[in-house]
Amino acid sequence: MKKSCLIVLSLLLVTSTWSAVTLPNVIGNDMVLQRDLPVPIWGWAEPNEIVSVSFAGQTKETKANTQGKWMVKLDKLSANFKPAVLSIKGSNEIKLQNILVGEVWICSGQSNMEWQVSRCANPQEEIANAKHPNIRLFDVPGHTVHPLPQSKGNGNWKVCTPASISSFSATGYYFGRRLLKELNVPIGLIGSNWGGTRIEPWTTLDGFKSVPELSDQAKSVAAYTKDTKVKGGTPSAIYNSMVHPLTPYAMRGAIWYQGESNGKEGTTYYHKKHALVKGWRKAFQNPNLGFYWVQLCNWKQPGKTPGGGDGWAKLREAQTQALDLKHTGMAVIIDLADAHNPNDIHPKNKQDVGWRLAQWALHQTYDKKELVASGPLYSGYEIKGNQIQLSFKNTGKGLMVGKKVGLDPTQQIKDGTLKHFSIAGADKKWHWADAQIVGDKVVLSSKEVISPTAARYAFTMNPADANLYNKEGLPASPFRTDNW
Repeated sequence: MKKSCLIVLSLLLVTSTWSAVTLPNVIGNDMVLQRDLPVPIWGWAEPNEIVSVSFAGQTKETKANTQGKWMVKLDKLSANFKPAVLSIKGSNEIKLQNILVGEVWICSGQSNMEWQVSRCANPQEEIANAKHPNIRLFDVPGHTVHPLPQSKGNGNWKVCTPASISSFSATGYYFGRRLLKELNVPIGLIGSNWGGTRIEPWTTLDGFKSVPELSDQAKSVAAYTKDTKVKGGTPSAIYNSMVHPLTPYAMRGAIWYQGESNGKEGTTYYHKKHALVKGWRKAFQNPNLGFYWVQLCNWKQPGKTPGGGDGWAKLREAQTQALDLKHTGMAVIIDLADAHNPNDIHPKNKQDVGWRLAQWALHQTYDKKELVASGPLYSGYEIKGNQIQLSFKNTGKGLMVGKKVGLDPTQQIKDGTLKHFSIAGADKKWHWADAQIVGDKVVLSSKEVISPTAARYAFTMNPADANLYNKEGLPASPFRTDNW
């Protein structure tokens, strides 16, 4: 008799657990929901079970499909600092507490995005001051892969406190902190990172399919089964496990810091960046998802040859070229490496990295046009006699010779000399150029080059002495006018 009762009780417990309404981890207590966009809320229940979701005066109802999956979309929400309750009812009821509405961003990439606040510049003061109840953090734990897109993942939302911020992405935090200050709305930051990884494992199958040049990768990923063996470098494998479980959480955009592990590439990385962005936009069901990345920092010993072309020069060029994607931007940081330790691939100054990413987002995503999005970006050239005249976008209040030291603001060097410009003639031999700022242009010449045909700026692994800025204190991006 007792044995029979135990069997019945066990069956009831199994049935109850299986049929209960459940949610993905990214939908939980303390989260921030995205304002001004439809907000998907989804999960699992008994097949055909009626599920209702109530929040901010709205109630949406749906029926779970035959696999037990369900989703509703809340109508657009207004930003709200007042903590609220989100209720989900089926055979059971879940009440999520302390929910805010504001702006949500995913922060992703390899180790420089993963690099924690505790390991970056000025950590003690930054951690002690991280008392921001209106910033919420969700960090995907561990490093995991899967051959197929997964619906469930790990992690939970936390309120930003000195205890919770210590291990969070420094770049992500400083980006979000500036948004909180400038926008005055709650900020949700989702971190999903893995040091040393290439771009391919973060890219979706649909992303690969969207770029004809990557058809081989698309065919390979499309052939995966649940038994396919994958590792951290396998195309789509990290996305499937560490990003897909977050989809389609409503969010405004993504910030991305990656490229070192693809550092020997050029045009191929341009194609892969297109695949990454297009794939994530489709996965998060937001074709206008803002996407802002970090151009790789200066690294190793300073480059001393005028032609350059070594190391990450072509990778940085590919990162710049990918700005042809709409709603994208790039933080230039070739001035942020530690001059006393140029071999450190993890610059400690992530405050300026996050600030410069936020500059793009504020200007472009949030339409603060009074801000200049970035430092000068090369836009064209004209040959006049023995000179090359270079034109730029994002000159702001004007061009200047500048110097950036540590966390201090960029200083203008009055009567300073522009450095790391080079010039070549038809013989393709490069010489250092005399460079002068003339209005919003830079004019190059060289006694060694009577008839110039091409110019380069900071086109080397570590252009340590590159010093062209706009007067907003933002550095110019490296470039070349040639394709030699």
